Amino acid sequence: MLSAVPPAPSSSSSSSLTVTTLNVNGLRAALRKGLADWAAQHQPDVLLLQEVRSDPLPDALADLGYSGAWFPAQRPGYSGVALLSRWPLSEVQLGMQHAAMDAEGRLVSAVVCGVRFASVYLPSGSSGEVRQAFKDRLLTDYQGWAAQQLASGPLVIGGDYNIAHQEIDLKNWRANMKNSGFLPHERAWMSAHLAAGLRDAHRDHLGTRAEYTWWSQRGQAYARDVGWRIDYLLSGHVSLTDVWVDRAARLSDHAPLTGRVWLP
Repeated sequence: MLSAVPPAPSSSSSSSLTVTTLNVNGLRAALRKGLADWAAQHQPDVLLLQEVRSDPLPDALADLGYSGAWFPAQRPGYSGVALLSRWPLSEVQLGMQHAAMDAEGRLVSAVVCGVRFASVYLPSGSSGEVRQAFKDRLLTDYQGWAAQQLASGPLVIGGDYNIAHQEIDLKNWRANMKNSGFLPHERAWMSAHLAAGLRDAHRDHLGTRAEYTWWSQRGQAYARDVGWRIDYLLSGHVSLTDVWVDRAARLSDHAPLTGRVWLP
């Protein structure tokens, strides 16, 4: 068990950090399912969590040497993101100065060892037209935020985008072409988002293979591997490699997605 934050790694090109992104679908629930044990075993340097639905850093994670930034939603028990690190944080940004998105606690970022890391939870539009319209508005504004960050230096974004980019990114793509998360304009937005200067490190690692990060809790979707790839590790101006999904972890309905960031 880690008892203290270790010294910062060297800034040489051979130094790296591991980063994990995970939608926990309720932090307390994920802890009951073994999140602290998973973190103790794999020891990611940076943990990007979404849908935490809580405020403080639990002792179970603090005892492992993590500290960080929390950005809860104004509505209790809803949404919320966190950025936890075994290394010191600087230049912490809570939200993106966007009243509607920030009210729902959907973005937190900070610089760790010279790289800005961001934990992002983009909204779902699956509940109906009102939320889909909200999502569509936020996508445009969020892209503006991402462009600003890319212009400022190395960037790693981890989070639940609630968008499957390509047909290979969900099992039943034909049946979902009119459903939120795989709508043509959402997929086009994702293409433009990446074209602005971000690399989809997981897709780069997979090549033409299919692999998913989320499974519905209905219809034995997990057992049948009827999933969606909606969680991402994206990088700009920094190398992000060795990406892997821990499908067996079962810490929530999402799987942890981990990669290695090579420090500039």
